[in-house]
Order: sequence, then structure tokens, then C-alpha cells
Amino acid sequence: MRAFPVIAPVVAVLAWIAVVALPGPVSLWIAVLGLVLAVIAAVHHAEIIALRVGEPYGTLVLALAMTTIEAALVLSLMLMKGPGSASLARDTVYAAIMTICSGVLGVCLFWGGLKHREQVFRVDGATSALAALVALAGLTLVLPNHTTSSPGATYSPAQLAVVALLSFVLWAVFVMIQTGRHREYFLSSPEVDGEHDRRPSSRESWTSTIAMVVGLVAVVLLAKAMSKPVEGFVESIGAPRTLVGVLISFLVLLPETGASIRAALANRLQTSMNLAMGSAPASIGLTIPVVAVASLGLRLPLELGLGPKETILLTLTFIVNGLTLGLGRSNILLGAVHLILFAVFLLTSFLP
Repeated sequence: MRAFPVIAPVVAVLAWIAVVALPGPVSLWIAVLGLVLAVIAAVHHAEIIALRVGEPYGTLVLALAMTTIEAALVLSLMLMKGPGSASLARDTVYAAIMTICSGVLGVCLFWGGLKHREQVFRVDGATSALAALVALAGLTLVLPNHTTSSPGATYSPAQLAVVALLSFVLWAVFVMIQTGRHREYFLSSPEVDGEHDRRPSSRESWTSTIAMVVGLVAVVLLAKAMSKPVEGFVESIGAPRTLVGVLISFLVLLPETGASIRAALANRLQTSMNLAMGSAPASIGLTIPVVAVASLGLRLPLELGLGPKETILLTLTFIVNGLTLGLGRSNILLGAVHLILFAVFLLTSFLP
């Protein structure tokens, strides 16, 4: 069993090869199995790396890796120029924010509160991340609906270039305070989240780094292989095409969600907060600039503005996050509020 996390990424890559070589219904189940193995391996090795480098660097490693995967998947599907590709980046980023801020946080707060009654986290770190996220979401997902230089929910080329640059700069400043200037904002109290885990050796860390990279590459390959079946599934059930972005975000966030939940159950809610609230700004600050450069360079259409329904739900989610993250303590009620919002998000994704 100890060798499983090392073997799992290799098995996942072999599953991708089988999917390519054996197209058909069976290949989808092989892809699902390989994806599960890749996710389990990525989470396991990311946690080992986190123990080696310490917080918040460990959680930043996984957040950056998953955001890179998200950007690569969105860009590859945009280049296919299929139906709905112009709004795919918007749908995926919106789904990622809603999944993180309502789903992942909700599960962590609820399960952690159920097991440990009450957990604590740093307010200054959580609210700093939330402030960056609200600004990024407003600039990229809301403001395009209200500009006049370009029709519809789009930016003009000049506007898109400036907003993409500013988004990246804001995310970079957030990372700077997270890892340097105000690193203490993202560290747990020693009595709550002490050094109760053995620090991995240098050899273990390098092995985990390689295995995590292989596992994450397998996630990319398998998720891309599953993109066409996913689109076919969405069409077959008569669901809106925005559901494709939702499903992509679910695939991308699987490793991060698993790591966040495990940390909350181990009474390390600060780690869960670092993972969730660290990856949400990265989802915009990295993904939007990448797709913006592709849109400007390759003349790909790009719609960013959300509809009225999505804007209302996003605003409500941010208000709730501001209230719950400003407390510094969790309980099952706060988790339930987040999960209710996530349920409404899922409902409106399937039944708009």
C-alpha cells in the first residue's frame, strides 16, 4: 500500500494511453478510473511537499499546479473553436469560484465543525485573499457587461489587454504577501496546527515532486480526453452548454478539494483556507491573462461578462464569505450556509 501513491500516476498515464488507443464507451470508464488514481496521487504527494516546505508554500504549490491545469484545459478547448468556446473561460472561472467559495469551504467548515465542534483560522489571511478575489471577479466577470467600447459581454482589445495585465499584477501582489511580507497571516497557531507530522526527507520530497507532476499531467491528459464525452453527455441530457465549464472546474479542483477536506478533518483548517482562498484568486489571475493573450494573438472570440442570475449568485456568495471569513472561527451552521449556496449554484447550472 505504501507504494500505491508512487505507482498511481504511472497507472493514470497508462490509462490515458488506453483511452487514446481504444476509443469508445469503455474508454470513458478507463479515463474515470485513471483520473481518480491521478487525483489521489496528486493530493498525497502535494501534502508531503507541503510538510517539507511548510505553510503557505506547500498549499501554493498545489494551487499553482491546479490553476495551470485549468488554464491549459480551457485554452485547448478554446482552440477547438466548438460551440460555446467563446464563453468557456468565463463559465469555467465562475464555476471554479463558486465551487471553492461555497462548495469546498462549505464542506470543510461543516465536516470540520462536525468532528471538532469549532475550528479557528487567521482572519487577516482569509480576508486578504477574499479582497483580492472580489476585485478580480468584478474586473473580469462583471465589468465587461457595462463597458461601451465593445458590444455584449466583451472587452475591446485594449481593455482586455489592460485588465488581463492588472489581474496578473494583483494576483502576484497577493502571492508576495502570502509567501513573504505577511506570511504570518497564513500560518496556524502552534497549539492548533503544530508540527505533529514528521518532516519528510529530501529524497521523499523529490520523489513526491516528480510523482505529483506526473499525476497532474495525467489529470490534464485524461480530462482533455474526457472533454468530448462530457460535451456529448451535456447535449444528451439537454443541459445548457455552460455546464461544460462547471464539469471542467470540478475535474480540475478534485485534488485540491481532497487535500482541503483532509486538512479540515485533521483539525488543520488554516491549511484548508490557504488551499481554497489561495487558489480562487489564482484561478482568475492566471487563467484570464492566458486566455486573453490567446484571444488577442489568435483572434479568438472571448466573452467574459456574466448574466444577471450568475452575477446575483456571485454577489451573494461574496457577501456570505465576507461574513463567515471575518469571524475567524467555524461551526457547522456556517458550513451549511455555504453548502446551501453551492446547491443553488448546481441547480441553476442544470436548470437555468
